Formats: sequence, C-alpha cells, structure tokens
Amino acid sequence: MRLYRTDNATLLEREGQWLESSSFSIDELFRGNLAADWTDRFTPAAAVVGLETSLPPIESQEVWAAGVTYFRSREARMEESDKEADVYDRVYTAERPELFFKSTPHRVVGHGEPVVIRTDSTWDVPEPELALAIDCSGHIFGYTIGNDMSSRSIEGENPLYLPQAKIYDGSCALGPCLYLSEEPLPPSTEISIRITRDGTTMLDGQTSLAALKRQPEELVSYLFRENSFPAGCYLLTGTGIVPGAEFTLNSGDVVTITIEPIGTLENTVR
Repeated sequence: MRLYRTDNATLLEREGQWLESSSFSIDELFRGNLAADWTDRFTPAAAVVGLETSLPPIESQEVWAAGVTYFRSREARMEESDKEADVYDRVYTAERPELFFKSTPHRVVGHGEPVVIRTDSTWDVPEPELALAIDCSGHIFGYTIGNDMSSRSIEGENPLYLPQAKIYDGSCALGPCLYLSEEPLPPSTEISIRITRDGTTMLDGQTSLAALKRQPEELVSYLFRENSFPAGCYLLTGTGIVPGAEFTLNSGDVVTITIEPIGTLENTVR
C-alpha cells in the first residue's frame, strides 16, 4: 500500500484502488495507534492521475540520517575533506554508526516541490537515500525516498560544520509516498538517480541496498538508544551514489530519484 498526502486529503492506493480521507492522521500511524481495520476510515476515491506535486508524508516526525554507510560515501567524504579524511574512514569501519539530525517537518519538501542549495556554498550535491518510517516503539513499518541535500564545500572545510551543510530550509525531500510494508525491502532493491540540466543528463547513477554496509535494523537500534520519538521518525540510510568533484548542482537542475516499489521522487533545484 502507498500513502500520499495532498493539500486536501490523505490518499491510500492499494492494487489500483484508491481510498481517501480528509481526517486521517499520519501521526497516528507513526504512534502505532491504528487498529487492523484502519482502512475502514477511508471512503472510495476516484482514480487519481498524475499527482505531479504531493506533500511529504510527514506531520510531527523528526528526520534523522546515517552517514558513511556505503563504501562510495566513505570515498567521497575523504575526497572532500583533505584535513580530516581519516574521520570518515574510521566511522565506516567503527562499530557505532554516524547518526545525525537532519530536519524538522517544516523544512521538508515533497514530490514536485523545490529543493534548495545554500547561497553560501560553492559545491552542492543531492544524496539519494532509502528512508525508513519508524514508529514510536522503534518498529520499521514503511519506506519512502529521501533526498539529503548536502553542501560538500561547507562540510569539507570542517566536519564540525555538518549541521550547516545539512540542515536548512528545503534541504530534505521525502516522497512521493509512504510505502507501507511489514516485509523488509530485499537487498536487490535498486536506487537510481538522474540529474538533468536544460534537458541534458548531467548524472545517471545506480546502486542497490546490497551495497549498504549496515542493516536498517542496526541503524534503528542505535538511533533509539537513550532517545525517544513520541511521534515516530524517519531515518535516511545513507547514499551510495555521490557525484564526482567536478559536479555541483545549479539552480534549475532537476533531480529524479527512483526506488521501486516506492516510486519516483522528483524535485527542481533553486
């Protein structure tokens, strides 16, 4: 099942059938308060075509992120930080993962909405990631696509600048929907990204969850150590696709990220 948010309603799609509710709370879903027959709250909706723009599937949830969980991410972080390169090498092999706060709900944008590059940054990239939907008890119950926008010039100058490189308005995109599943996604699940500029493809990359060094359950277990999330949370699991040092995003670029069976998240850069 896939859950979409629009300006007026929450939409649930299951095997081509649409249900609609104007009162359904995503917070309830993350708090684990819904009964098994929660779909009875919905009334049949007309088939929805397009959804060119949708709100992110978030209400009160914090968004957190894991770093250096793919070997390619380790390499990229070391390339951008000539002064502190060993920091990223050590966290890749360490027992404890890198976890950091990414976003509050009001900074998150949805499918079709613009993501932002900082005006005080000279080197900016998208980071296509699988996002875990985690309820208040630490249970993974769904997935969405995340774009963890990042200023490599700011983080590369000093790792302590990570919050400024990562946390700002429009720095996180989630969507196009929340894919609800009790079954974990298989390691063969592919993540792809395409960046186009004036109709020309600037980057076309792929990876899979098989390249993820740490299992999602391990990341969640560390996130919930001495930490509570009354409204649940999202956790971005890291990126295995990082553009080379010669590439930086420009305003007007279109970033398209696809993870099946979730769908495609597309955002224009401003």
